[in-house]
Amino acid sequence: MDTKQEIREFLTSRRARITPDQVELASYGPRRVPGLRREEVAVLAGVSIQYYTRLERGDMNGVSESVLSALAGALQLDDAERAHLFDLARAAHPTPARPRRRQAKQRVRPEVQWTLDAITGAAAFVSNERLDILAANQLGLALYSELYAAPGRPVNTARFVFLDPRAATSFVDWDSVASETVAILRSAAGRDPHNRDLSDLVGELATQSDAFRTRWATHNVRFHNTGVKRFHHPAVGELTLSYNRLDLAADHGLTIFTYTAEPGSRSEQTLQLLGSWAATNDPAESVHVTDRS
Repeated sequence: MDTKQEIREFLTSRRARITPDQVELASYGPRRVPGLRREEVAVLAGVSIQYYTRLERGDMNGVSESVLSALAGALQLDDAERAHLFDLARAAHPTPARPRRRQAKQRVRPEVQWTLDAITGAAAFVSNERLDILAANQLGLALYSELYAAPGRPVNTARFVFLDPRAATSFVDWDSVASETVAILRSAAGRDPHNRDLSDLVGELATQSDAFRTRWATHNVRFHNTGVKRFHHPAVGELTLSYNRLDLAADHGLTIFTYTAEPGSRSEQTLQLLGSWAATNDPAESVHVTDRS
């Protein structure tokens, strides 16, 4: 990832979405491009136009946290966008050239798998920042049985969303899931711009998917902490499930996600039916064994 280019495009895209009226600035004359002008952002952030121009060109050498906070306020960044701006600023500090590196193969400790298997009323799995699914309980394997149908390992949610035609029916709100997936990967890339495995995945998806490439160009980011997803499972039909993130403090970069249904809802009944189906059909028994090896 070219950090200077990322900074330029991120800041440009953020100011392009804000109108003078939104920040109570007078607007004079026609605008060649939408959004705020550089000088208007500079005024709102309390810096000179020359200094802001330098920042927007990707030169964040020596920028202070107070300036970054003022800039985040001027551009009305949400929490995820603010964190991304700080990540980009850290990545922009001049350091000796760092090679793109591959991570050591991430393994799920047996104790973590035991924890997943102990969760019986919810789908649960372990994921990393590039959205590989590294382990799951029985209900998690059943919920994502369409992902596990592909031969590649580890299964990857982003690759499934953009490169597998079954994703369009597996996710009821595919457009929303697709946009969120890209925003999650964009955030991860800002935190770790030298991660070769992550950049290779982004390159693969950008090469093979117009839908991914279009969304990547928006520079949107988001936290992947909690939310609601609607699934259509080929065996049991539709489910609306809430997910929550539980970071594994002892395993950097690994996270447990749980998917649960509202008590008493139709989705709870469907999730229970999915559990019965999984116990009867054992949809990914061979996968489960392979992933533990």
